[in-house]
Amino acid sequence: MWATLSLESRFESIEIAERALADLFVEVGLGGDEEYWILTAVREAIANAIRHGHHGRPDESVRVDYRVEAGSVSITVVDQGEGFDPAVIPDPRDAENLLKPCGRGIFYMRRFMDEVIFRHGAGGGTMVCMSRKLTQRPIKE
Repeated sequence: MWATLSLESRFESIEIAERALADLFVEVGLGGDEEYWILTAVREAIANAIRHGHHGRPDESVRVDYRVEAGSVSITVVDQGEGFDPAVIPDPRDAENLLKPCGRGIFYMRRFMDEVIFRHGAGGGTMVCMSRKLTQRPIKE
């Protein structure tokens, strides 16, 4: 099962993306803690696209692709911003960064998903590709 969304670059759009993925999980018979952690990673990726990629410009759009297959879920979030180098994002667990507001979203994505890859989008911006092996098998595929 798969879905693609094109969202306005507004924080309210995060709820739309979460609802669409939660509905997709219901359709294939997934839920519980695993759903919570995946939704958290999606929320962080979209929030970063809006806040850092688009700098809050509502005229930009965020594309979100979901794919739920036998034993795995894949999510891609694409913004239209300038792009960035994830290697320069400080580790929020380091003592000097504990009170800094940046880096936590990427940390959470990496913590809750099995794989997180950052790429430059074809037309600029950042593409975040995340995947996670599911401990619970989908009822339908």
